[in-house]
Amino acid sequence: MRPIKYVLSLVLVLFFKFGFSQEKVSKKYTIDEIVQLALDNNQKLKVSKQSVAIAAQQSEVYKQYQLPDISFNAKAMYLGDVVLLDTDFSKVTTVDMPHFGNTFSLQAQQLIYKGNAINNTVKIGSLQEQLANLNVENDVIGVKFLVISNYLNLYKLYNQKQVFVENIKLAQKRIDNVTSFYKQGMVTRNEIIRGDLLLASLNQAIVTIDNNIAILNTQLAIALGLPENEQIIPDDEILKLDTALQDYGTYKEEVITNHPLIKTIDLQKELAQTSLDITKSDKLPILAGFAAYNMQRPLTNSFPIQDLYNNNWQVGVSLTYNIESLYKTSKKESLDKLKIEQISEVKTLTQQNLQVATKAAYLKYNEAISQKDTYLESKRLAEENYRITEKKYLNQLALITEILDASNSKLEAELQYINSEISIIYSYYNLLKTTGNL
Repeated sequence: MRPIKYVLSLVLVLFFKFGFSQEKVSKKYTIDEIVQLALDNNQKLKVSKQSVAIAAQQSEVYKQYQLPDISFNAKAMYLGDVVLLDTDFSKVTTVDMPHFGNTFSLQAQQLIYKGNAINNTVKIGSLQEQLANLNVENDVIGVKFLVISNYLNLYKLYNQKQVFVENIKLAQKRIDNVTSFYKQGMVTRNEIIRGDLLLASLNQAIVTIDNNIAILNTQLAIALGLPENEQIIPDDEILKLDTALQDYGTYKEEVITNHPLIKTIDLQKELAQTSLDITKSDKLPILAGFAAYNMQRPLTNSFPIQDLYNNNWQVGVSLTYNIESLYKTSKKESLDKLKIEQISEVKTLTQQNLQVATKAAYLKYNEAISQKDTYLESKRLAEENYRITEKKYLNQLALITEILDASNSKLEAELQYINSEISIIYSYYNLLKTTGNL
């Protein structure tokens, strides 16, 4: 009995250990891999692509307006006898009727002319489909930049953590030296306390970085369609990315002509112009062709009434003109024209905003390159200053405050340099995103 209980207990322990725990899985991804994952799995892009499918189907619906309208009607009925009444409503006689009646009718109508309204409606469907595709293109740029920026921030956090880990090792080494000096009576205890405070601060910074990594990792995993427990490790190859740019004039010219937002506005203007053409067509006559075939029983327009089928057909054309359009359509035309003018102004405003954003992104890229050189020199000087100060402190020629200041300067310089490397890559992708080339 006891072995059975032991086995059951072991099974339960293993079940709770492995059944309810989610072990983190680490995997290294390149920047190209995360971009491809985003394109394949991002939920926002899936929604955008559904909009394209909807627009395409709507376009097919509009095309059906070019087809003829065809209807068929059939009736079966019971006919009562006809009662003839005098002028004073008194009964005169009853006429026997065939009691079973039925009718069949087939009608068709084809629009021949309506001021090109049908073709323009089909054109609107095509333009809306193109707009949906441009929205997807713009969303792709946004999603790409989102996952790339999160990826770079994640890389930056891992590097920052490494810097803090190295500085914690130095801080611990410093505390060991200070403790040794204290035991020899060479320094006071407050120098040990200062070192402990700095070490505690560095350890807390590690906790904060780990939390930020976890948050950013979750956001990125969801955006890529990966399990939340998968730990994304950025690839160091990102630092070897070729970030060479063309001259500013090239980007300035390209952004005002080829950016998806500009293309979208151009399509919106064409859509508004087509709507105006449809409005104008309301002032034109409507010409349609029609055909009909009818069969009816009994024959009621003869006397006596005969139980026969009345069979007839007709073919012709109809001309319709809405007189009210002469005084109603002009207001709608004015409204459509105002919308077209507004879209033209929106295009100018968007071009100006894109030019400003492109200039800013280009300058920030050059600034990031300049900062890297500056921070590299600052890092070199801070490390040299720390080595000198540490040597002086070990020889009792410097105070604890001096070496702590040197340590803080070294830490700050190292963080600035690491961040500057990522800032160049971020600025590069930001410029591509701004110009619509990402």
